Amino acid sequence: MSVTALDAKSSHILDNPAWAALTGPHAHFAERIGHAARYHQDVAPFHAVSDEDDPRVWDDLAALVGPGGTAPVRGVTEAPEGWKVVRTGHGVQLVDTGLRAEPDSGTVRLGIEDVPEILDLVARTEPGPYLLRTVEMGTYLGIRHRGRLIALAGERLHPPGWTEISAVCTDPAYRGRGLATRLVRAVAVGIKDRGERPFLHARADNANAIRLYESIGFTLRRRTVFSLVRQTAAAALEETA
Repeated sequence: MSVTALDAKSSHILDNPAWAALTGPHAHFAERIGHAARYHQDVAPFHAVSDEDDPRVWDDLAALVGPGGTAPVRGVTEAPEGWKVVRTGHGVQLVDTGLRAEPDSGTVRLGIEDVPEILDLVARTEPGPYLLRTVEMGTYLGIRHRGRLIALAGERLHPPGWTEISAVCTDPAYRGRGLATRLVRAVAVGIKDRGERPFLHARADNANAIRLYESIGFTLRRRTVFSLVRQTAAAALEETA
């Protein structure tokens, strides 16, 4: 996999996309204390801090999650004092360097009324976290067969100038038909019409997905680590109080 370089400003934004989204276009979905923020808990599970190397942000994150609270954060491999890394996962971030955006009359716009079907498909295909109000984060498109939702993709993180394509999934019985490619290209139409650029994330071990994305015009930008951290200091103080 090749790695592309971006200009300094864009690179900074995509190095911390959740923070850029929560303090920018998605601020209306944010709960924020100082230099820590998270999405409303029925929208997305993501937390973010302005700079994980600044010890002050961890006090803000502790206040946000509460005693013993957990937070999935990007780029943390060693927990600071008062925190414990519960688990980690490795991922890749890819950016559009040649994706052809293409409208598709066979796709349908999904909304709140479609959430039960979306959650069912997501549970069976596991493309990543999807909650009751995730559909509000941006445009989600689906493909139906005989009325049944069999594939979907949509917009998730929204840093200024960029939009993440996410929840790309297809019912196992309908894979190998190019549905994911159709949906990614169709979602990209709206993103590029706004003058923005698509990007996406995938698990580092999901070689099939990475190959697909590279084949349709995405390029690996960086590898990253996502960790679930738990606050331990405040919880310990409560137990001894």
